[in-house]
Amino acid sequence: MKTYQEDAQVQKNRWWILVAVVMFTFMSTLDASIVNIALPTISKDLAVPMNQAEWVVSVYLMIVCSCLLLFGKVGDSRGKIKVFRVGTLIFVTGSFLCGFNQSLGFLLFARMIQGIGASMTMATNTGIVTEVFPIHERGRALGAIGAFVSLGSIAGPGLGGVILAQFTWSYIFWINVPIGILTMVIAEKFLPKDITMSGHSIDKGGFVYFATTVISFFGGIFLGQEQGFLHPVPLVLFAVALLAFLRFLRVETKVRYPLISFQIFQNRMFSLSLFTALLIFSSNFFVNVVIPFYLQNARGLSPSYAGLLMMVFPFTMVLGAPISGYLTDRLGPEILVLWGLGILALSQLLYMFLAIDSPLWFYVVGTAAGGIGNALFQSPNNTMVMSAVTKENFGVAGSLNSFARNFGMVIGIALSTTILYQAMSAKLGKKVTTYIANRPDVFLFGMKITFFGSFLLCLVAFVLTLWRIKKARSRTVKA
Repeated sequence: MKTYQEDAQVQKNRWWILVAVVMFTFMSTLDASIVNIALPTISKDLAVPMNQAEWVVSVYLMIVCSCLLLFGKVGDSRGKIKVFRVGTLIFVTGSFLCGFNQSLGFLLFARMIQGIGASMTMATNTGIVTEVFPIHERGRALGAIGAFVSLGSIAGPGLGGVILAQFTWSYIFWINVPIGILTMVIAEKFLPKDITMSGHSIDKGGFVYFATTVISFFGGIFLGQEQGFLHPVPLVLFAVALLAFLRFLRVETKVRYPLISFQIFQNRMFSLSLFTALLIFSSNFFVNVVIPFYLQNARGLSPSYAGLLMMVFPFTMVLGAPISGYLTDRLGPEILVLWGLGILALSQLLYMFLAIDSPLWFYVVGTAAGGIGNALFQSPNNTMVMSAVTKENFGVAGSLNSFARNFGMVIGIALSTTILYQAMSAKLGKKVTTYIANRPDVFLFGMKITFFGSFLLCLVAFVLTLWRIKKARSRTVKA
C-alpha cells in the first residue's frame, strides 16, 4: 500500500488537511484558557462561589491530560484519522452543551465531553501531519500546529474579553460550533483513510492508573491553592497520585503493548525536547495569569481594551509561524530553537520592568518579543520531537507532545499564582490571595518576582537546548 507521501491525491490536498487539523488544534487549546476571563460572570450567573467556578477550567485540563496517552495509542492501533474525526464530533457536541446556562454541574459535565473530544484531536494531530507531509515541508506544517497551539493557549483572555464585551458567556463556547462544523466538512472532504494501523491491544489498566495519577495530582494542586497545600485533602490526593503513578510504572513493564514504551525516552533529543516544551508552556501561562491583572487592575483598562492589547502576542505568532516553519525546513531546527528561547527569556525580563506608568509601547514590545520567540521555538521543537521517533510511534509521540504542553499549562497556572501571591504576602506582611485594591505597588512587586521565575524557566530551557545540541554535534563529529 502506498504511503500518504506517495499518494498524489493526498499530496494535492495536504494543505487542506493541515487546515482541518490546525483549526481543531486551535479551538481545543483555546478552550483551556478562554474561560478564565469569563469566570466572574459565570460565577455570578450560576450563583456559585468563585472557587467552584474555577473548576470549569480545571476539569477540562484534567480530562484532556488524562486521555491524551490513551487516544495516542488508540490512534496508532486503530487509525489516527478515525480517532481525529470522532474527536471533532465529540468536541463540537460538548461546546454546544457548554453554552446552556443550566447549572454548574451540567457545565462541568459538558466540559468533560469537550475535554474528551479535545484530547482525541490533540493526540493525533501531529502524527497525521507528520505522515502526510514530505520531509522538506514538515517544518512548516508542524510549525503551523505549534503556532496555533501557542495561539490558542495565549489568545484566550484577549479573545474572551472581546466576546464578553458584546455577548453573554455562552458564546465563548458556542463560537466553536459553526467553526467546528465548517472544519468537519473540510476534514470529511480532504482527510484520507487510515493506512498506518498496528492493530495492537490497548493497555486499559495502564490508562486507569495514569488517569488516576493525573486527576489526583491536578486535584491536589487546585484544591491546595484554595485550602493550602498542607490541608489533609490535597495531601491525600498527592499520596493517591504517587501510589497510582508507581502502580502505572509497574503495569507498563508487564503488559505486551504498554500505554507508553519507556524506551522512547532513551532518545535524549526526544525527551529533552518534550521537557523544553513543558517549560515554555509553563512560562506562557505566567503571562496568561499575570498580565490581565496588570492591564485591568493595576492600570485600570477595560476588559475589551486589555483584550485587544493581549492580542499582540497571537498577532505576532501568526506572522512569525510561517517564517519559522520555512526557516526550519531550510536551516534545520537547532539554531531556531536557540534563538526562540533567547528571545523568550528577553521578553520575560522586559515584563519585569513594567511599572504602573510605563508607556504601552513598552508592553507591546515585550509581548511582541514573546510572540516572535514562541513562533521561532514551536516549529523546530515539534520537528525535533517527531523526527526522533519511528512512524509506528507517531501517535504516542504526538500525544506525549500534547501532554507536555497541557501539563505545562497547569504547572504555569499553579506556579505563577503561587509565586505571585507569596511575593505579595511578603510585601504586605499578611496572607494575600487576590489583587489588593488601591495597592498597585504590592501587585507590581509580586509581578516582578513572578516574571523572574518565568525568566528562569526560559533560561533553563535555553541551557538544556544548548547542551543537547552540543552533545548531538559532538557525537556526529566522533562518528
